[in-house]
Amino acid sequence: MTGIDTVKVSQGAKHQLIKLKRVTGIQHWNVLCRWGFCLSLAESGAPPASKLRLDSNVEMSWRVFGGRHADLYLAALKERMCRDDVPINARTISQQFRLHLHRGISYLADGNKVSDIADLVRLTVNSRRPPETSRNAFS
Repeated sequence: MTGIDTVKVSQGAKHQLIKLKRVTGIQHWNVLCRWGFCLSLAESGAPPASKLRLDSNVEMSWRVFGGRHADLYLAALKERMCRDDVPINARTISQQFRLHLHRGISYLADGNKVSDIADLVRLTVNSRRPPETSRNAFS
């Protein structure tokens, strides 16, 4: 049970992904989304509950998002949900995935933290805690 069939993002997150594509040279939405998702999972606190408007045309299947490691991404999400004491069912899996995805995209696109692919790697490898989030991915 993934609870996630289709991955969509908000218009704000789409604009952030476009910026990230430009500065990193990474051309595929799913790759950038994976980076953001994992960065959010590494954050110490749970993502804030928010009503997301998934109103952009950025859309992919769960299998495209996760690729050959889709099961590992799902397992990491479920483990995180256990740590955050969130019940695991199809609805909450979908909800928590989208919250982590959007928070992670915000972290990546926040300010001038990422100006090239080396900054992206530095941010995710050397940082124990992501930068403070900008809320515009939730719009």
